[in-house]
Amino acid sequence: MKSLWWAQVKAVIRLEIKKTFLARRGLWIYFLAALPILLFAGYAILGASQHRRSARIAGHGEKSLTYQDLLAVRPDMTKAEVGAILGRSPLISRWSEPRKDGKEFIAHEDWQYSDGQNRLYLDFADGRVVSIHLEEAYNLSDDATLFAGVFQFFFLRLAVFFGCLGIFMNLFRGEILDRSLHFYFLAPIRREVLMAGKFVAGLLATCAIFVASEVLQNVAFLGHLPPGLRDHYLYQNHGLEHAAVYVLVTVLACLGYGAFFLVAGMLFRNPILPTAGILIWEAANPFLPSVLKHFSVIYYLKALCPVDIPVPPNTPPLMALLISNSDPVSLPLALLGILIVASLALYVSSLQVRRMEINYTTE
Repeated sequence: MKSLWWAQVKAVIRLEIKKTFLARRGLWIYFLAALPILLFAGYAILGASQHRRSARIAGHGEKSLTYQDLLAVRPDMTKAEVGAILGRSPLISRWSEPRKDGKEFIAHEDWQYSDGQNRLYLDFADGRVVSIHLEEAYNLSDDATLFAGVFQFFFLRLAVFFGCLGIFMNLFRGEILDRSLHFYFLAPIRREVLMAGKFVAGLLATCAIFVASEVLQNVAFLGHLPPGLRDHYLYQNHGLEHAAVYVLVTVLACLGYGAFFLVAGMLFRNPILPTAGILIWEAANPFLPSVLKHFSVIYYLKALCPVDIPVPPNTPPLMALLISNSDPVSLPLALLGILIVASLALYVSSLQVRRMEINYTTE
């Protein structure tokens, strides 16, 4: 009997996988998955443009500078002292600011330097350095935090969430709207087997779309790094390890949210109400009591993310709580938690599909 059920599951998967990938009502999911790729591609293009500009500034400088030369400038240095270290700036802009008495003006000069990659901005007031800003071309720590922020707050909470909504909610709802679900129900196949086949097809589709998106995000993200620094990030700064964890988290997100939206598509005719409820529950996870946090997919996903997002000192309390990192959870416990949550949702789906009745006239 089990071999028959497995053969029927595979048959349903073959029927559903093409419909799931090519459904017209789900084409917007591909656009959603492509948005972070475009974001990191733009970031790489902007980084390359800034690198070329830094190289031009360095080429027009009086001296050939190093990174240590840029670090040698201190506040309150005079223009002559700065010039002795860095030479004359290739880019100088002048402006004035009225003093407090309003009768005289403070003469300002902004100087720019570059060692070919990093850029130094100096502000002189009355001939002395009052402001120093060193813009580093490549900061792997900041870049990793940027990627983690996009992954957690856009990719997981929006792209994967609504992508799973679009695919899993329509596994049964779409058949009802197309008035074709009765063909499945008239076939000699258990409804639980039908549900399992549809769920696996949806899971394969969402994993394929969003895992591919995650891999391409990493490729685009690394595009602005020179080969030597890219290798350092991948092999010595845990870059490959982080990429593998992000892929795992993406798969688990598809599993958890897919199970939720499958049961929601069976229980509710209007997808707005369950979607809003799940979205609010996931967003409110940081504010929930510790016991209730465990009944949320995002709780386990955030705990597995390899990079913690720092909270700036002046962040409002509510925003700081939203950004705050989850309590540490081991990989086995996180996997078990998501599997339990998904299993509960799938169990409810199996109960609902048994007593599901079709009435196209009410849709």
